[in-house]
Amino acid sequence: MANQTIRLTAKDILEKEFKTSIKGYNQDDVDKFLDTIIQDYEQFQSKLETLEKENQQLRREMKKLSETSTRQVTPAVGSTNYDILQRLSNLEKKVFGSKLFD
Repeated sequence: MANQTIRLTAKDILEKEFKTSIKGYNQDDVDKFLDTIIQDYEQFQSKLETLEKENQQLRREMKKLSETSTRQVTPAVGSTNYDILQRLSNLEKKVFGSKLFD
């Protein structure tokens, strides 16, 4: 439904006039039915506006999170170096034996 324009508003439906004929429909029945359509239409329009606002808000939040996460990808240098040194030490113990470190 992207980029489709809404052709009718609730006001358009309310103000629509139909010609009557001898074998036409009961005008009160038609009016009652159109009133129901108008109420539904207004609810759909309200829901659509709410969802569009929510969508915009979520897009802004997603963009902020994306920008934040790219900045946080680089870990702290000190903790990374310590981890590497600890792993290297453990590897040396396995390869050369624990006698070197006793």
